Amino acid sequence: MGIVLGANEYGKAENRLVRIHRDTARHEIRDVTVSTALRGDFSAAHLVGDQSRVLPTDTQKNTCYAFAKSKGLGEIEDYALTLARHFLDTVEPVTGARIEVAEFGWDRVEVGGSGHDHTWVRRGSEVRTTVVTVDGDGARVQSGLRDLVLLKSTGSEFAGFLVDEYTTLAPTHDRIMSTSLVAGWRYGDASVRGAGIAWDTTWADVRRILLERFATVHSLALQQTLWEMGRAALQAHPEIAEISLSAPNRHHFPVDLEPFGLANENEVFYAADRPYGLIEATVTRD
Repeated sequence: MGIVLGANEYGKAENRLVRIHRDTARHEIRDVTVSTALRGDFSAAHLVGDQSRVLPTDTQKNTCYAFAKSKGLGEIEDYALTLARHFLDTVEPVTGARIEVAEFGWDRVEVGGSGHDHTWVRRGSEVRTTVVTVDGDGARVQSGLRDLVLLKSTGSEFAGFLVDEYTTLAPTHDRIMSTSLVAGWRYGDASVRGAGIAWDTTWADVRRILLERFATVHSLALQQTLWEMGRAALQAHPEIAEISLSAPNRHHFPVDLEPFGLANENEVFYAADRPYGLIEATVTRD
C-alpha cells in the first residue's frame, strides 16, 4: 500500500490582542487571543518544501492586528467571520479557514458609585470563546465559554450506581457539586446565513440559562444537570442547533473530624483537584 499525505492545515496560534476603542471619552476594551488555521492544497510544501502557495503565519498574525484596527473588534463572532472570509476570498490556495477567538472579560472599576471611563479590573478565570469556519460549504459558528467555575453546597446526590469488587465510594444524598464548565453551542446554518444574530446578547442569555439550571435542578447526577442545562438553552434559542458541555467533577470530600471529638455535618471538606470525573454530553435537535 502506498503512503500519502492526509488532511493538513497551518496557521498562527494564540495571537494576544488588546483593542481599546477611543471613539468617546468613555473607552471600551476587548482583550482576546486569536488563532488562525488555513486549509487548502499545500501538498507541495509538505512533500518537497515548496512554499510558493503558503501564506506565512506571520502574515496571518499581522492580519489579525490590522483588522482589529481597520474593521474594529466588537462582537468576536463578527470579527472571526470577517477574518475567515478575508483569507478564503483573497488567498488563492485557501479553500477553508478556521478562526478561534478567546475573550477575557474586564469590568469597570467603581469610583463614586459609577464605572470609571478608562480603568478596569480583570473579571476572573472565565473565558468567552468562538470558533468560526468558512469554506465552500458556507460558514459555521460556534460560541461558548470555558473555565466557568461553579459550586452548589447542596441539592446534589450520587447514589444507586453500579458496584463491583473494586467499588469503595459510598452513596450520598447530600454533597457539594462543583465544576469548571466548558460549553460550546453551534448556530444553525440558516441562522448564520441570515445574519443579524445578536451574538453578545445571545451569549449572555445562554450563560444565564446554564447558571440558573445548574443552581435550580436537584441533581441526581452531574449527567442529569448537563442534560437539563443543554435542553433549556435549546428550548430558549431556536437559532442554536446543538450545545456541547464538558464538566470535570471537582470533588469535595468531607474531612473526618471524629479524632478531634468534632462532628462534621457536611461543613468541612478537602477539595481535591485530581483525579476527577469528567462528564461530557451534547444536546442536539433531532
